[in-house]
Amino acid sequence: MKTYDMIVIGFGKAGKTLAAKMAMQGKTVAMVEQSPQMYGGTCINIGCIPTKTLLHAAEKGLDFSSVMAEKDAVTSRLRAKNFAMLDQKDTVHVYTAKARFVQNKVIELLSDQDQEQITAETIIINTGAVSNRLPIPGLAESQGVYDSTGIQELAQQPDRLGIIGGGNIGLEFATLYAELGSQVTVFDPQSRLFVREEPMVSDLAKTYMEEQGIHFELSSTIYQVANKDDKVVTTSDKGEFVFDAVLYATGRRPNTQELNLEATDIKLTDRGAIEVDDFCQTSVPGVFAVGDVNGGPQFTYVSLDDYRIVYGYLTGDQSYSLQKRRHVPTTTFVNPPLARVGLDEATAKAEGLSYKANTLMVANMPRAHVNGDLRGFFKVVVNPETEEILGATLYGAEAGELINLITMAMDNKIPYTYFQKQIFTHPTMAENFNDLFNV
Repeated sequence: MKTYDMIVIGFGKAGKTLAAKMAMQGKTVAMVEQSPQMYGGTCINIGCIPTKTLLHAAEKGLDFSSVMAEKDAVTSRLRAKNFAMLDQKDTVHVYTAKARFVQNKVIELLSDQDQEQITAETIIINTGAVSNRLPIPGLAESQGVYDSTGIQELAQQPDRLGIIGGGNIGLEFATLYAELGSQVTVFDPQSRLFVREEPMVSDLAKTYMEEQGIHFELSSTIYQVANKDDKVVTTSDKGEFVFDAVLYATGRRPNTQELNLEATDIKLTDRGAIEVDDFCQTSVPGVFAVGDVNGGPQFTYVSLDDYRIVYGYLTGDQSYSLQKRRHVPTTTFVNPPLARVGLDEATAKAEGLSYKANTLMVANMPRAHVNGDLRGFFKVVVNPETEEILGATLYGAEAGELINLITMAMDNKIPYTYFQKQIFTHPTMAENFNDLFNV
C-alpha cells in the first residue's frame, strides 16, 4: 500500500489548490479523479465556466455548433492547464480512478487497468455535487432527457426545449437556448420566479424572459415524462407538452453515494452532506470535506474559501474558520444578470431591524442609456442608526461585478454614507451608487 502525506478525492477548486500548495511545501500528494474529462473540477468542465462561455458566445450571435465549439475549446484548454499544474510536480501523483473508502484512512482505487489501495494521514474529500432527479415517472427512462451536464453535450439544437425547474440553473439554460432561437418552456411548482428574492425581481424577470420568448408554466406539477416517436412528452396538470429535449434542473445534492462512507466513522447530515466542524474537518480527525459535498453554498468561490480554512488549519493557523466567513454574494447569469448580498427588505423587516431601503431604476442611470439596456433596478437596505449596509439586490447590466464592491464594503464595515460622496468615473454603472445610497 502506497502512503502519501495527503490524498485528495476530486479535482475541484478547493482540492486542487490544497494539493498544489502542499506539494510546494514538499508534501507527497495523491490526487484522485474518476474521469479525465473532469480534471479541474465541476466549475471549468460542466459548471460556471462552460455555461457562461455558452451564454457569452450566444450573445455574440454565434450559431449552435459554433457556440458549442467555443465552449469545448475553453474547457479543453483549462482542463489541460489544471492537469499540468499538478502532474508536473514530482510530489503529486494524479490517479484517474474511482475512489472508495475501505477504512477511515484507507482508500481503494478502481480503474479499468488496476485496483490498489493508498493511505494518508490527511484526506480531503472534494467530490462536489450531482444533479438531483425527482421521482417523476418516466424521467429516468425516457430518451432525450438531460441534466445540466448532458444538455451541454447536445450535437443538435432542440427546436423545442422543456425545462423542469425554474431555479438558477434552469433559468440560465432557458436564457441560453432562447438566445439561440429555441422555443423554451419552463415548468416550476412555485407561483413566481426567484421566490427568495424581492417580489419586484420576480415580476420583472418573468416579463423580461417572456420578451425573450421563454414560456412559463408556473404553479405546475409534472405527472409523467415519456417518449413518443423521437419526441419527449411531459404530462402536467396544465396539459401535455411535446419537446425535442427536456432538461431537469431540480437542484443538486452532495456527491457521496459511491464513497462507501459506511466503512468509516464519517457522519452525514440529514440532507446527505458530509458533516464538518468549523475547520471543514469530518468526524474522523484528519479527514476533511470541502466544496459542495459538505453542504455549504454551492459556489466555486466558497470552495476556494474552504481551501483557505483547511490550509490554515493544516499549517497551524486557526484564525479563520467557517464561523468567521463573511458575506457571500451571488449572481444568477440571466439577462440581465441578478446579483445579491446580505438581507433583502422583507428579511430586515421580519427580523425587526432598524432599516431604510432605497430603489433606483436602471432606466434612470446615464450609462444604461449609453448601453442601450434600461432593464432592471438596484436596491439597497441599510441601518440608519449604525450606518451599516445590510444588503443589496442588483438586477441589471454589470450587476455581477458591482455586487463585489458592496460586499467588500460590508465585510470591512464601511458605512453606507461613504458611497454618497465617493468619486466614481463617468459614465459608469458604479457611479449610480452616489444616488442609490442616498437613503
